[in-house]
Amino acid sequence: MARGRFGTWYGHGGGGDAGPPVVLVGGGGAGCAAGERALARLLARRFPVLLYGRRGDGPAPAEREIGDLALLLETLGGGAAVHGTGAGAGLVLAAAATGVPVGAVSVYEPPYADGAADGLGRVHARVLVVDGGASPSETRRAARTVAAAVPRGRHRTLTGQTHEVAPHVLAPVLAEFLGEGTAGA
Repeated sequence: MARGRFGTWYGHGGGGDAGPPVVLVGGGGAGCAAGERALARLLARRFPVLLYGRRGDGPAPAEREIGDLALLLETLGGGAAVHGTGAGAGLVLAAAATGVPVGAVSVYEPPYADGAADGLGRVHARVLVVDGGASPSETRRAARTVAAAVPRGRHRTLTGQTHEVAPHVLAPVLAEFLGEGTAGA
C-alpha cells in the first residue's frame, strides 16, 4: 500500500502479469471507507488497485469531479478499469457518458431513479451493474434500468447483500468481470 497523488495504491500479490489498473471510486462518507479499503486489498491480489481520493472539501460540482477522474485516468495511460459504489457509481457512469476514456466499468447500486438513466447510451465500455438481493426494490430496479440503458451492460444480483455489500462477496464478482477483458491479451 502506498499513498500517491490521487489516492492510495494497493499492489497486486498474484504472479504473472497484472491486469489493468482498477480505480475504486467510493460513495463518500466515513462509513464506506473501511469496506472500500477491504475491497481494494482483495482486488489487489490480482490487479493493481487505486483507492481514489475524491475531493474532501464538501460536495464538488459533478463537472469538477469528472475532470478529476479524467485527469487521473489520463495519468494512468488509458485502459484502467473503474468501479464505483453508490454515489461513486453515479460519478463513474457520468464520466464514461461524457467520453472520459475508461476500460471496463463496474458499479454497485448506482443512484438512479426510474427514467433518470438518460445519456447512459453514450457509455461505450463494458459495464457490470451489481445490486444486493436484500436491498430495497427501488434500488434493485434502478440497477436493472442502468444495465439496460448502457449498450454493453449486464446486471448481477448478489443474494443476501444490502447496500453495505460485504467486500469478500463483491470482490470475486468484480475480479471475474475485470479478468474477462484481459483473457488472451
